[in-house]
Amino acid sequence: MHGLYTVLLLLMSNIFMTLAWYGHLKLQENGVSSHWPLIGVILFSWCIAFFEYCCQVPANRIGFVENGGPFTLVQLKVVQECVSLIVFAIIANILFQGQALHWNHIAAFICLVTAVYLVFMK
Repeated sequence: MHGLYTVLLLLMSNIFMTLAWYGHLKLQENGVSSHWPLIGVILFSWCIAFFEYCCQVPANRIGFVENGGPFTLVQLKVVQECVSLIVFAIIANILFQGQALHWNHIAAFICLVTAVYLVFMK
């Protein structure tokens, strides 16, 4: 159960992270934040990133093997990176229409899945 909670929290964390890191670009594109000073954009992103950390930190605590979770530190990081790229690919396609996935993106994803497999091998 700890593994499932960890992955769900990582999923939520990465949704917030992607919105914090790239959502302001969509706001700028729509004219919402095009006149904001850079410090305003940074503060806006930090406000969103707060919720990322509210999910990321518990995910790592719950999932870490020394806290009763199923994942080693390396496994946590590889799972997080895999989740991050999946979330980014989906949100980028929703927010920024026309950002299509190509064969090389699929090949990179296969490499990530292979990395996850290798990290979990005994």
